[in-house]
Amino acid sequence: MLACVHSSAVVGLEGVLVEVEVDIGPGNPGLTIVGLPDAAVQEARERVRAAIRNSGARFPLSGRITVNLAPADIRKEGPAYDLPIALGILLASGQVSADLTDTVVLGELSLDGTVRHTAGILPMVGIAREHGLRRAIVPAEDAAEAALVEGIEVIPVQSLNELLAHLDGQAPIAPLSPTPIELGDEPLSGIDFAEIKGQEHVKRGLELAAAGGHNVIAVGPPGAGKTLLARALPTILPPLTREEALEVTRIYSVAGLLPSGSPLIRHRPFRAPHHTISFAGMIGGGAWPRPGEVTLAHRGVLFLDELPEFSPRVLEVLRQPLEDRLVTISRASGAVTFPASFLLVAAMNPCPCGYHGDPVRACRCSPHEVARYQKRISGPLLDRIDIHLPVPRVEFDKLADHRTGEPSAAVRARVEAARAVQQRRFGDSRRLNSEMTPAEIRRYCRLDEAGERLLRTAVERLGLSARGYHRVLKLARTIADLAGAERIAAVHVAEALQYRPQEVG
Repeated sequence: MLACVHSSAVVGLEGVLVEVEVDIGPGNPGLTIVGLPDAAVQEARERVRAAIRNSGARFPLSGRITVNLAPADIRKEGPAYDLPIALGILLASGQVSADLTDTVVLGELSLDGTVRHTAGILPMVGIAREHGLRRAIVPAEDAAEAALVEGIEVIPVQSLNELLAHLDGQAPIAPLSPTPIELGDEPLSGIDFAEIKGQEHVKRGLELAAAGGHNVIAVGPPGAGKTLLARALPTILPPLTREEALEVTRIYSVAGLLPSGSPLIRHRPFRAPHHTISFAGMIGGGAWPRPGEVTLAHRGVLFLDELPEFSPRVLEVLRQPLEDRLVTISRASGAVTFPASFLLVAAMNPCPCGYHGDPVRACRCSPHEVARYQKRISGPLLDRIDIHLPVPRVEFDKLADHRTGEPSAAVRARVEAARAVQQRRFGDSRRLNSEMTPAEIRRYCRLDEAGERLLRTAVERLGLSARGYHRVLKLARTIADLAGAERIAAVHVAEALQYRPQEVG
């Protein structure tokens, strides 16, 4: 007897339709799984055997069972094939009679037949819908996530026994209603700008970063507020659009990081990996590549505290995603591309002890130690950061002032207005000034006469590279957008030049 059940695999962040073919024929009793399965798929033999037996069904003891996961040239990993394999065996052995030609089946089985959570449900159900399938049988825990895919009927199952009763018509399972995607009025999450004392120059720099997607580095002594300011940045970023929310949710679904009880990511990601992170942890990797921190921060913020403490190899690998907004991981079996459009916010001390140039505490570091510490960050990486912010110690009078500053909501409104200007400019809601090409810079970054003279002088005196010149123009364009100016003036160029890197001492 031969049976076929549709399932799905994940390659990178994309789903691939998989046919689980089950044949029961003459031969020595046994269960063989072919089709490039990994160890977890191979172990499905024992899980499926126990789950079928403990669900009141009969596992065939006579004849050889062959399970083929097609197409055979795509690697199959994870336990998501348990449920379709079990269902295929029951169909092939005649214990179940059901038409599943328009259904995709996903789920891991425990030994007692319980259907467990499976990572990557969103892209797997999405690819099934694209292939014309109309129904998805998924773990009950993941049903709300699957229901984010429009145009497909989601059947949530808690156990194999429950599914068998549903297919036999004894206890039909009601399809889950589609999960509504309503965004735009999400409450601000994080530290409000109004609660941060002083540091108005730094707040202004973060506003520019949020408005134009510019990368930021903050340099200052310990306790000056670098980390606090970075964690407040998400509160001034615009809310996720529907497309962005689904994009981020797909990433977290594949990574197995979706919050329990929340099928949709509604806030922009904020990732703050420790400086001991590995190369693969930052960029992604593994035998079968999985997203790293740069992808988990997609459409959000990647915060690197104590930047010089990160491994040089980890820092240098950031150069490609900072420039291309994506990262490609190559293996012998092929290459996988992950999105990595994030806002980098880095923080560092000016020296090993942290007090170089501080007016209150004396620095204990020698000039050689200060220079060596600062050189841990390479020039090419620093050149990809548009905004360099000195973060000085906050004075007592400002700390003791009970008045609050400008709230994040007011800053966020200006950021959204500036992004609306960019959306009209580029005709794309996702593109920002920081992503302009040289041709777009020539078209949209026109200077008035005074601004051109000022920039010419700056290029000559500061020795700006071509990349540095373009980054000043991009930042000046964002400053002009926030000011509601059509043409970039000298005052906008002057402010953009203030954020160029400076020697700390």
